[in-house]
Amino acid sequence: MDADVLRRQGFEPANPRPAEVAGMALRIGKRATLVPDISGSVHGIVMDLTHNDIDRLYADESVASYRAEAVLARLSDSTSIAALCFNLPIPPERGVTSNEYREKLREVGRKVGLPAHYTDGLLNLIETSERQ
Repeated sequence: MDADVLRRQGFEPANPRPAEVAGMALRIGKRATLVPDISGSVHGIVMDLTHNDIDRLYADESVASYRAEAVLARLSDSTSIAALCFNLPIPPERGVTSNEYREKLREVGRKVGLPAHYTDGLLNLIETSERQ
């Protein structure tokens, strides 16, 4: 998530920082979700939101089907924190993807400073799916 986008929508995120969650992979359909993958890891931004902000954010029809899951996020200083990650209970099928959405995620990843190998990997997935 991008804290600036959330602020423009009237939310008040605090303490945004990059993190990595091991044992998960990113799956992208019309939206993104995490799926279990013992050899995978995903990168993103953790931030503090109030319960009211979380309720308002996930009340939007486009994301209302997401459900909170507890994850262990490793921060850049190697400490770990418990966090809530909102995922789809039924992830999109493999190969069903939106390259436009994937490109938006890649751009946000670059903006918020996610590792280049991770954001570049999103581009590789776009190129691969376009060839299929």
